[in-house]
Amino acid sequence: MKPLGLTENGLRQCLRIAFGASIGFLVTTLFDLSYGVFFTVLPMLLLGLVPVINGHVARQLLAASVMCGIEVGIVAQLLGGHPVLMTMVAFLLFLYRFAFMARGTAFLFGANGVLMLSIMLHYASYPTTDVNNLIASNFFASLLAIVIAFMMHTLIPNKAEPNAPPVAPEKSSNRVRHEAILGATVTTLSFLVFQLFDLQDSISAQATTILVLFPMHWNGALTYARKRAMGTLIGVMFGLAIQLLLYDWYDALWLIVPLFWVGVMLFARLHVLEASGAGVGFGALTTVGILFGQYLSPTQDLVYSGLYRLSSTLVAIIAAMMVCYLVHKALNQFAATRFGS
Repeated sequence: MKPLGLTENGLRQCLRIAFGASIGFLVTTLFDLSYGVFFTVLPMLLLGLVPVINGHVARQLLAASVMCGIEVGIVAQLLGGHPVLMTMVAFLLFLYRFAFMARGTAFLFGANGVLMLSIMLHYASYPTTDVNNLIASNFFASLLAIVIAFMMHTLIPNKAEPNAPPVAPEKSSNRVRHEAILGATVTTLSFLVFQLFDLQDSISAQATTILVLFPMHWNGALTYARKRAMGTLIGVMFGLAIQLLLYDWYDALWLIVPLFWVGVMLFARLHVLEASGAGVGFGALTTVGILFGQYLSPTQDLVYSGLYRLSSTLVAIIAAMMVCYLVHKALNQFAATRFGS
């Protein structure tokens, strides 16, 4: 049975998430950084999904950022005017990352890489985007997230020794191929749709179509999709409530940061109590991080952004699940890519 309340270490994890995300948000706001969503959400990912921060984890995150930077720089420069070739190359880049995730080796490298690569490739395809600034923002956001994670674990350590990380189950080669091809196909189609319909301002929806694939199979994706939809709804409602509370004061940093901390703390508590990796609480966390990190500014409030995030994310979840199911069924027609034994 799950405990009704937080354990002491659970409370400490909530505090690490809340303070870590708030530091990232504060840095973004104080320095008026481009792509503030990277600086706000990456600490949430690192502190919320990784039980212990160490050199191996840090190297995976940095390696993912460096590889994304190199690949985006090359692909955007050489294939920016060739959408068909760009899509084919994107599929291969997604495929090797999902292969890492399917095997369980360097899962963080693959997961963070596929998420950031999809977003960065999409942004880099627009002529108004400063690709160098995009690449630098992602790299320094990853570096800052690592520094924040080490600092939080030092200042707010667990009382007891953390549990050993779960051992990845052995998978058959056909299941590994199934998961890798499924993830790469759905991610590539998502990237293609966002390109074709010129959806430059739908980062939350685009991220969602990738996050729902992290369970690496159809049943897990469907379960997480429901939780993600609920988390998005809760996160948007919180953002709108803060907007109504602040009214014309939504550009007052000394008011926004404490309220942001409170929201992240509440959703971090839900995330820790769920103990399911990425559930309703984590969906709400990342939604708040995207809303505050990317769309709140002295000249823009959260009302339109919040409602747009909610509607676009729900549509993206439904579309992604339909495609995921069709690809899953198609792959199961062949022994070499069948999910089961």
